[in-house]
Amino acid sequence: MKYLIVGLGNPGLDYEETRHNIGFKVVDTIAREAEVSFETGRLGEVSTVRFKGRTLILLKPSTFMNLSGKSFRYWMEAEKVPIERTMVVTDDLALPFGTIRIRTKGSGGGHNGLGNIEQTIGSSVYPRLRFGIGDAFQKGHQINYVLGKWSSEEESALGERLERCRKAIESFATIGLERTMNHFNNT
Repeated sequence: MKYLIVGLGNPGLDYEETRHNIGFKVVDTIAREAEVSFETGRLGEVSTVRFKGRTLILLKPSTFMNLSGKSFRYWMEAEKVPIERTMVVTDDLALPFGTIRIRTKGSGGGHNGLGNIEQTIGSSVYPRLRFGIGDAFQKGHQINYVLGKWSSEEESALGERLERCRKAIESFATIGLERTMNHFNNT
């Protein structure tokens, strides 16, 4: 059984360690644990991980955040993965740092990557994992905060939170979305 795990972020060194690229960091964590690397493919970097009889296709779109839907749809169709076996991993300003929220559907909430996916596939019903980045910015400085680097406190806690995301995604692929939400949404 195939699953498509899409980590949202922006390509390039300028964005590498920014809060907005947490989706890339999560799929990198899964790939590192499985000791596989990414290869450049059409509209993104792709890696394949085998886990308990499942195939996880990890994707880091190269289309920039605002056009993530194009890459998401291409790989979903190319790999013939149904929407219910996809998961989009993204940052969320409305959640405290490190908080994980897994949902079956929802609005883009002003997030350009999620908004573009919804526009491209014509639906807001697809699994997503939101990683809280907090909202410690002054009014009018949201973009600088989202595209800013992690604080030293965040950096020191990030490893454990990334591991939690990896386990949540592996859980999604093995025991399903509902049970995974019950287990991981309150941690």
